[in-house]
Amino acid sequence: MMASNRSQIGGWVAGIFLATLLWLFPGAALAETLALESLIQEALVNNRELRVAESRILAADFRITQAWGLPDPMISIGYQNEGLTKYTYGDSPDAQWMYSVSQTLPFFGKRDLKQGMATADAEGARAAYEALQLRVVARVKELYWDLLLLHRNLDLVKERVSLFARIEEAALARFASGTSPQADAVMAQTEKYMLRERETMLTQKIQSLEAMLGLTLGRESATPFARPAPVPREPFSPDEAELIRKAHAQSPEVKTREKMVAASEARINMLKREYYPDFTLTGSLAQRPGEYRNMWGVSTSVNIPIFYKTKQEPAVREAEAALQGARHELEAARLMAVSGIRDNLAMFNAAENLMALYRNALIPKAAQDFDLALTGYGTGRSDALTVITRLKSFLDYELLYQGQLTERAKAVARIEALTEPALPGK
Repeated sequence: MMASNRSQIGGWVAGIFLATLLWLFPGAALAETLALESLIQEALVNNRELRVAESRILAADFRITQAWGLPDPMISIGYQNEGLTKYTYGDSPDAQWMYSVSQTLPFFGKRDLKQGMATADAEGARAAYEALQLRVVARVKELYWDLLLLHRNLDLVKERVSLFARIEEAALARFASGTSPQADAVMAQTEKYMLRERETMLTQKIQSLEAMLGLTLGRESATPFARPAPVPREPFSPDEAELIRKAHAQSPEVKTREKMVAASEARINMLKREYYPDFTLTGSLAQRPGEYRNMWGVSTSVNIPIFYKTKQEPAVREAEAALQGARHELEAARLMAVSGIRDNLAMFNAAENLMALYRNALIPKAAQDFDLALTGYGTGRSDALTVITRLKSFLDYELLYQGQLTERAKAVARIEALTEPALPGK
């Protein structure tokens, strides 16, 4: 009986250490895996928010041409009659048909300023599109790593169920031989059923994450995803001062606000030019019958902005207030970028430290404690509660390690979204 227990113990320990190695150093020996790069490309092509942003860029580009265009010309047709009792055309020299064409010409520089304002708006739309692209990429990465973490956790939970089932078998065997109480088997059964519940919850979370990933990718159908491929832990040596400098100089979020400031400044210059009048040129023709000669004429008219106190001046003040708001938004974007970098750097550093602690100390120590407890249980020197507690601690540390590995990757992705000027390869 003792030899049989020791043989079982050896099998459990070997299985646990194999699972540990697969968790800490995941391989790529999977029949079908989900590639991160292909998901990113799919999101950049099909994400609905990006398509909306592209439409806004297209609309802004069309507004540039409109801003340069002249006002529509006016065509007038009229008739002048002599007397009120009858139609006198052809009988009176003063009865005539009149035709005219007029064209309004804005004051010098107005069209250029309007076009500059529209161009600044279009550039702002492009900067916003680039910022949205990076946010979408970061979102795909975060969902991908969260999905990978859930799959790994599900694997570990299944392995724990198997281990608790083996402990249950050993406890029942010892109970049958009278060497341990029935409570040992009951404890192992309880832990096993609790893990079954956790397995169901993890499966539901995987389905929820797949739904969110499908939304980000712009998929209309609920297509199941393959298991994510393990992402290599790429080296990352952050320098806070350099990252902040990059955020101020290259962040698409900051650039978007800078374009908004430029557009507001262009709008102020355009509205100030509204203090000056526009000119309307008119060419006219008077058509007379018979021996009376037709007449033509040319005239010009100028609008007089005498109501500038209630029209042009308030418009300029409104634009100046909007400019102040745009500048405040720019400063807020810079502060948000700095705050985001510092926040994610703190997460990155904490994840690095915790991963080192789990990998170099806690996981090996917990594995050793479990090995000793399991060996002691087989020889009768320890009870089932000790074995179960050590097993839970050992595998919980593995879960925590994987969680910090995921948090590290997500922090790097968010930092890149704040500091990259554009997508890689663009």
